[in-house]
Amino acid sequence: MSNNFLGIEEEFSSIENSQVVIIPVPYETSTSYMGGTKEGPQAIIDASAYVELYDEEIEKESYRKGIHTVPAIKFVNDVNKDFESITKTFSAYLEMGKFPIGLGGEHSISFPIFKAFQQKFDNLSVLQLDAHSDLRESYEDSIFSHACVMKRIYGMNTNIVQVGIRSQCIEEADFIKKNNINTIYAHVLKNEGFYSSIIDKLTDNVFITIDVDYFDPSVIPSTGTPEPGGFFWDETMVFLKKVFAQKNVVGFDVVELSPLKGLVHPDFTIAKMIYKLIGHKFY
Repeated sequence: MSNNFLGIEEEFSSIENSQVVIIPVPYETSTSYMGGTKEGPQAIIDASAYVELYDEEIEKESYRKGIHTVPAIKFVNDVNKDFESITKTFSAYLEMGKFPIGLGGEHSISFPIFKAFQQKFDNLSVLQLDAHSDLRESYEDSIFSHACVMKRIYGMNTNIVQVGIRSQCIEEADFIKKNNINTIYAHVLKNEGFYSSIIDKLTDNVFITIDVDYFDPSVIPSTGTPEPGGFFWDETMVFLKKVFAQKNVVGFDVVELSPLKGLVHPDFTIAKMIYKLIGHKFY
């Protein structure tokens, strides 16, 4: 099995020839229900070898823009050092002019990932696709838990737009109301559909973080904290295509995939989603 995304040849996967960099971030310390997110990045890479390289929607082979996969980031079990390592890695590729994509790992990694983008780009906002608002101040005695990631990001940048939320504690709900956070709940979207007004809330430059539990468990059952009432492939891809068309997406991450042995369709679905988003970025 090739260890680079899509299993593409050197001509299109070397760092010199690639506009895209895939960065595996197999970090997992605070999962609160089912674990396994540290296995997510490799499962996505393995499944990606079976994604067709021609995209019939954009009528292109997007891999020809070059997609380089770096070795997984190593961790030392010290949250400050580990987060610093994540930020430095993404910053290095941003400075090279690459389009970085992070593969998680638990959602807490989005905080140090976003820090790199925050240091690089002005007029930046965050689009979060998620079942959970992740705005707790602390969870299980950690301010760096996956359940606190958006609170940490909010401390750096208040321009966050949350889409698909359907699970939170009352303190998070109160925080959202008090601070007028752009949180679009799942029940609203189910009743009213995806509106362009969501995109209008974003700034010119956008970083996207996708927690796979945003999807309905029938689509992605392989996640540690599944929530019923989620979203499906077609509506999500139509929405994200519009985001890429109307905004300058500077990078994204995909987190919280917990592979289940013998169940490969979630791994493949996420791999294909990543490839389609690369196509929307460059075409």
